Amino acid sequence: MRQLTALDAQFLSVESATTAAHVAGVVVLDPSTSPSGTLTREALLVLLRERLHLAPPLRMRLADVPFGLDRPYWLDDPDVDVDAHVREATLPAPGGERELAAYVAGVHARRLDRGRPLWEAHLIHGLAGGRCALYIKVHHCVIDGVSGSEILTALLDPSPRPCRVDAPPAPAPPVPPSLLTMLAGAVARSIVQPVETLCSLARAAADLDTIPVVAALPDARLVAQAARALAGDSRPLPETPPPVAPRTPFNGPISGTREVAFGSVPLAEVRRVARAFGMGPNDVVMTLCASALRRWLIAHDALPDRPLVAAVPVALRPHSGGSSGDAAEGRVGNRISAMVTPLATDVACPRERLTAVRAALAAAKRRFAVSHRTWLDDVCAMLPNALAALATPVVFRLAGVAGAGVNLIVSNVPGPRLPLYLCGARMLSYHPLSVVTDATGGLSITCASYDGRLDFGVVACPTRLPDVWSVVDHLREAMDELLALLDDSPHDVAQPGDAVPVRPHKEREERQEMVPA
Repeated sequence: MRQLTALDAQFLSVESATTAAHVAGVVVLDPSTSPSGTLTREALLVLLRERLHLAPPLRMRLADVPFGLDRPYWLDDPDVDVDAHVREATLPAPGGERELAAYVAGVHARRLDRGRPLWEAHLIHGLAGGRCALYIKVHHCVIDGVSGSEILTALLDPSPRPCRVDAPPAPAPPVPPSLLTMLAGAVARSIVQPVETLCSLARAAADLDTIPVVAALPDARLVAQAARALAGDSRPLPETPPPVAPRTPFNGPISGTREVAFGSVPLAEVRRVARAFGMGPNDVVMTLCASALRRWLIAHDALPDRPLVAAVPVALRPHSGGSSGDAAEGRVGNRISAMVTPLATDVACPRERLTAVRAALAAAKRRFAVSHRTWLDDVCAMLPNALAALATPVVFRLAGVAGAGVNLIVSNVPGPRLPLYLCGARMLSYHPLSVVTDATGGLSITCASYDGRLDFGVVACPTRLPDVWSVVDHLREAMDELLALLDDSPHDVAQPGDAVPVRPHKEREERQEMVPA
């Protein structure tokens, strides 16, 4: 049993009638590789019961402090009623991507029940070609990118034959914190809260020029330099443009409905472009997003003359090799920060846009390397929990109305290179899905690499961006645009087997399943 951090609690506080703060993934599966040739809900329940001890976030539930006087506590519940968390559905014909996305959008918009462990799974049948899908969502207060990846890994196997998992030792019955303990903790925190606020404020002030909204204040950079000097840190701050987000149609107050879309590009193409221009794959991913958003904004006659500003989540914890004890317990909750970077959507030339995105991302990385990486935690820790729970939805809503914050969140999650299996069914693709809020825009783009593919999951609020599938189309067009640059590039150092001529979208979609690892 331990208490939520200020950042974990903030993910609870941000939820409202229009905002659900969970992250999710859609796994598309081929059940023909399983011993029975099918994937049933019963088989999935057996797997979850056998491996629940390997995924600590799936068995944690909240113990609330009365009246919200303090942050909730985590309570390990080894006797989770898995049956209540797993649902089953069948898509209407023809069972394509659109039908899958429509179902997922409906369940992705709904908040999780806080009275039990904060996750939910949906086994979805009826996909074309005999495929099925698994949608699983977990509240962001429980997991970050690393722990979320470990949950998925715990459920998957490297071959159609499931691995044997040792049974855990008999668990101790959960002991919730007593009312007296929680109230005593709340009193103690209220006494130290002013000191904690001052300390958090001092640390955050050193990075004032990189924090969205406040970075737009006059002399934010001078204040940051002064705060660092007072702290004895005289290192020069790398020059980065202030993260001031322009207004776009997908920024503003959002509704409670969601739309999602899926897409993929071959990872070999991303790597080829990266090699040719001497950059990392993530630079190419960010350029794809910048180019796709530029195309969308031009199509809607809404391209601003300043670059869009994206928040890029950064994990602050390494992957853990253990699956029990302290290591497993440490994977519950968040250890993340965020880099904020411009996306060069204002640059018309594709080659210059690629260079500009790379330079901006490199500058953001240099700035992040010398910053207090806990600035996100520090901002969340400035207010008492009771006040934060009331103020956060209002502040986010006002930020959306005022057009402050960032334009969107872009996240790139590295994944396994080899095929994986769930209950014997081969995983064909994995599309991660993230959160949209008033302050971070009605659009989020998340991608994950897997088995020679880069799979995208796009989430949007339809009142802000009604044609979410066009973003996926623009991502594919952006990949073709980068490949076209290689025809004229003297730096193209493609290796044998990397043949990637530009092809129409239909042909590209048909060959994605055959891309080598």
